Amino acid sequence: MLRICTCVAIAILMPSMAFTAPCGNTGSGFEAWKADFAKTAKRAGVKKKGLQALAQTQYATRTIAADRNQKSFKYSLDKFMKIRGADTIVARGRKRKARNPQFYAALERQYGVPAGVLIAIHGMETGFGNFMGDSQVVSAITTLAYDCRRSEFFIPHAIGALKLVDQGSVTMATKGAKHGELGHTQFLPGNALTYGVDATGDGRVDFYNMTDALASTANFLRKNGWKPGRGYQSGEPNFAVIQQWNAATVYQQSIAIMAARIDG
Repeated sequence: MLRICTCVAIAILMPSMAFTAPCGNTGSGFEAWKADFAKTAKRAGVKKKGLQALAQTQYATRTIAADRNQKSFKYSLDKFMKIRGADTIVARGRKRKARNPQFYAALERQYGVPAGVLIAIHGMETGFGNFMGDSQVVSAITTLAYDCRRSEFFIPHAIGALKLVDQGSVTMATKGAKHGELGHTQFLPGNALTYGVDATGDGRVDFYNMTDALASTANFLRKNGWKPGRGYQSGEPNFAVIQQWNAATVYQQSIAIMAARIDG
């Protein structure tokens, strides 16, 4: 199940010189903007492969359409959970936990995050990996960095995507969600760069590998303040950490409720 929007912002070291190329609300200025953005990306540490990927990006019209049409987060909690299939996520999530309890227990020992939280996020984001998106990640996130509506928010994630290309974690062929989120739990590229974990030990962080993706998700939550053994419902200490994953209130509440049902 595709997440419509990821609203976690991160801090990526940006060059001291301000980015000056004008944003745009249509594709007409995209190529000129990319030429200027390449200078910013290079100053931020993007290397040859990443810069080559930037040059190949295309204006993502489907991404812009999706960004202008985010309706589900305006629903009531009850309607949102029904539309997103909460009961199905919980039922399938319980079975997944029961089939592989050692895996989730190991993640909780290392990061302090209960299985239910990780499973609920995994189910909400991609239906447990059944659909991880059909949009070209680098083009999507670069388009959003250019688009005037939230350019400042997405520029660091575009830089992150280009650095992931340099590292070999993504390529121009990598597909993800409309807003450039990638992998099993739909990381924005900047967050993927910052919190990615090579849990399989193969020398590469692969967000399309469930083990790496869930370990990275647990790492994100822990690094953003998750307190092992503390509650995560609304008003409890760890709910504020769930809020760092996605800014939509109904999303946050849904994750907390489903997680408790899965772990219960």
